[in-house]
Amino acid sequence: MAQVGSAGPGACGRRGAGAGAGPERTTWRWAPALLWLATAAAVAGDPSRRQWPVPYKRFSFRPEPDPYCQAKYTFCPTGSPIPVMKDDDVIEVFRLQAPVWEFKYGDLLGHLKIMHDAIGFRSTLTEKNYTMEWYELFQLGNCTFPHLRPEMNAPFWCNQGAACFFEGIDDSHWKENGTLVLVATISGGMFNRMAKWVKQDNETGIYYETWTVQASPERGAERWFESYDCSKFVLRTYEKLAELGADFKKIETNYTRIFLYSGEPTYLGNETSVFGPTGNKTLALAIKKFYYPFKPHLSTKEFLLSLLQIFDAVVIHREFYLFYNFEYWFLPMKYPFIKITYEEIPLPNRKNRTLSGL
Repeated sequence: MAQVGSAGPGACGRRGAGAGAGPERTTWRWAPALLWLATAAAVAGDPSRRQWPVPYKRFSFRPEPDPYCQAKYTFCPTGSPIPVMKDDDVIEVFRLQAPVWEFKYGDLLGHLKIMHDAIGFRSTLTEKNYTMEWYELFQLGNCTFPHLRPEMNAPFWCNQGAACFFEGIDDSHWKENGTLVLVATISGGMFNRMAKWVKQDNETGIYYETWTVQASPERGAERWFESYDCSKFVLRTYEKLAELGADFKKIETNYTRIFLYSGEPTYLGNETSVFGPTGNKTLALAIKKFYYPFKPHLSTKEFLLSLLQIFDAVVIHREFYLFYNFEYWFLPMKYPFIKITYEEIPLPNRKNRTLSGL
């Protein structure tokens, strides 16, 4: 199946390129920019709404993508339906991790611990293997920054993420520069219950969020916004399996995070209240000016100039406009501004001891 749902790479640009590249309207070259900004930064609303971190908004259904949004690499090109397992089957669960955009940059981003996460399954009855992952429909840049279309007053977002399930595990790929390790063993019945949850999770959690935003790098610092990416999907799935009775092995598991650091965010409004007929024209202009340097299809000269503009806005003037839950927020940026981490998040403990794991 093309995805676990009805409609159609943190740092989760998918590990490999899909077949059948589409039009390149939405091609971006900002992966190096994020790394540059993180390095350079290291060197150099309504109060009643404010629940921190702001809860990720879920939806009743997944909308069809706008035809304007075209992926350079086809989403989930070899996708297939999640099979129904026999209840007495024994399913092995594998942690899968490999460098982001390995098909393009090799192990370069692996050395920087910028990794893509997925889950593998193996049926002992059929001896078939499966891979399940969650990533962007239109590549990472489109989920992180909008298009400024001249015919539209508001920024235009091509932001959806979805689950992809397909038969097979590319053992050599995951092992060569990443991780392929057994983390749990579950029953076929437990797998089937997980599959029903995946469909519901995928239908209601429809958009990707690159950034984790918090007050400082210190442990226990106030967190303003959570990311919603490939690793968060893996973590949610592990938690669901633990809830169903799965016992996980005691092994270290680390995940990539891209942090923004800011003071308390200010709620600005949604598209209508900011960019509509009665919106704040000064604020609307400021938001579009902020996003302008992130536009795609830049010449080398334009790209370098844009890097300077981004540095000036984020580091010198300490400003960042975040789009979250289809609403705009202002972030008063703080040192170290942006940081890419590879942090340990332990595997969950079994939640329900009354359920039979096998």
